[in-house]
Amino acid sequence: MKDKILKHIFIISKQPILFRDLLEANCLYNEGMLVDGAKLNFRFNHYKTYQIYGIFCVLILLPLLILTHYGLSKIDPHISIFSTVLVTSFVFIGFDLFKVWARKEISKIQIKKAWTVHFPYFAYEKYSSKVEEIYNEAIKHDIPKKELEQYVLSRLLDAQRSE
Repeated sequence: MKDKILKHIFIISKQPILFRDLLEANCLYNEGMLVDGAKLNFRFNHYKTYQIYGIFCVLILLPLLILTHYGLSKIDPHISIFSTVLVTSFVFIGFDLFKVWARKEISKIQIKKAWTVHFPYFAYEKYSSKVEEIYNEAIKHDIPKKELEQYVLSRLLDAQRSE
């Protein structure tokens, strides 16, 4: 279900993810930051995102609202008004949280997909933090773009041999 939703709300380019973009996205993702979709070749289809979120709201919040509205309005109309304001805020805050969740999930999928292209012999789960350390060292040492891939792979092989 999650995969269907993600495929529905994102437009994913067929262009390959560049090595440097993969390294930068991996670092940002490991630090818990949001990754720029342009680096991982995806973007939201906003119309479909609103559509999917609207379906969630109708399926989850509308039945709750219908069940509680009549009883709360009989007890005290102020409670009903307050609950309506609360539900409305949940809808708008929930949309932002939904977009963040979806962006993190598609980022992880895209990083893993690019990982199999650029690092086919190194498991993502095992080596993603090590590659992050190596990339941060490369930035500190001002390694040029042309030499970055060679630097990272050689350091990664050295780290693998020392294990």
